[in-house]
Amino acid sequence: MRTVSWKNGKIVLIDQTRLPNSFELIETDDLNRVATAIRRLEVRGAPAIGVTAAYAMALAARQSQAREPRAVSADLQKARDLLAAPRPTATNLFWALDHMLAFAGERLENGSDGLAEAMLAEAQKMADEDVAINQRLAEIGSELIPDGARVLTHCNCGPLCAVDLGTAMAPVIYAHSQGKKVHVYTDETRPRLQGAKLNAWELAQAGVPYTLITDNTAAWVMSQHKVDLVMIGVDRVAANGDTAAKIGVYGVAVLAHYHHIPFYAISPTSTIDMNIPGGSQIPIEERDPDEVRKVNDTWITMPDANVVNYAFDVTPHELITAIVTEFGIARPPYRPAFESMLRA
Repeated sequence: MRTVSWKNGKIVLIDQTRLPNSFELIETDDLNRVATAIRRLEVRGAPAIGVTAAYAMALAARQSQAREPRAVSADLQKARDLLAAPRPTATNLFWALDHMLAFAGERLENGSDGLAEAMLAEAQKMADEDVAINQRLAEIGSELIPDGARVLTHCNCGPLCAVDLGTAMAPVIYAHSQGKKVHVYTDETRPRLQGAKLNAWELAQAGVPYTLITDNTAAWVMSQHKVDLVMIGVDRVAANGDTAAKIGVYGVAVLAHYHHIPFYAISPTSTIDMNIPGGSQIPIEERDPDEVRKVNDTWITMPDANVVNYAFDVTPHELITAIVTEFGIARPPYRPAFESMLRA
């Protein structure tokens, strides 16, 4: 099933914090609950967050009691601000919110009748487009995966990070389905363990051979010539190709560069932010220190231990071999490559 969907007037989300121990759904028509799900990482992954936000904006339109276009627009802006607050780094969230706000604005010029239905149809269209885009990422990215390849990845970037299919693991799962022999080394991904909890589960579901490793094992398996390429999903790409992704990806990129291993970022063009010239301008989310102090609600250090908990880091474009998009494979220099793709 899809990670994010709409059913009987409610947004339906797979609760990713329950996996792999149990498969549970969140069904809600409460905008505050949707914002909480985004903040708690019950729904996560840039494309999945974006489509969730689009559905939430449609929900806000359905629930608005206003009839005058300006008042409806104010209700939608309030919903946009609520949903934008939890995750400042992932550009898909803001892209989806602003797309839906602009979509509503155009229709409100002719009054508010039919707006909610039109916004829901647009959100559903965005969900379908996400699946189609990720199918293209899977097909294009699989061309980079030779038969017998051993792929290292970090965090979760399969079907759960999107509406379906995923980003960085979509080419791997597709290559496997086409008969290629592939093996994935998946980092556990501290502190939330998305690699251990989610990526391993997804790969097992798809029947893809994998080995779970601790984050600090990546250097050693590379040095033992057990990794042929790295594929990672991303949360925001600057115009020059600098890439924000789950904390730890920068370190993996440095290791891959040292060991002369190709490093590929898999990114729908909606994740490319041409308004940000370089990675230093990307806002980096800091999360609750207790995510580091605890593992599965068990304290592993003192409750008052001093902690910094960055959710993302930025990989400089010089360390990225290529960026796979739904329009093809972008190679350095990235800005003209992106401009060409976005004009298409």
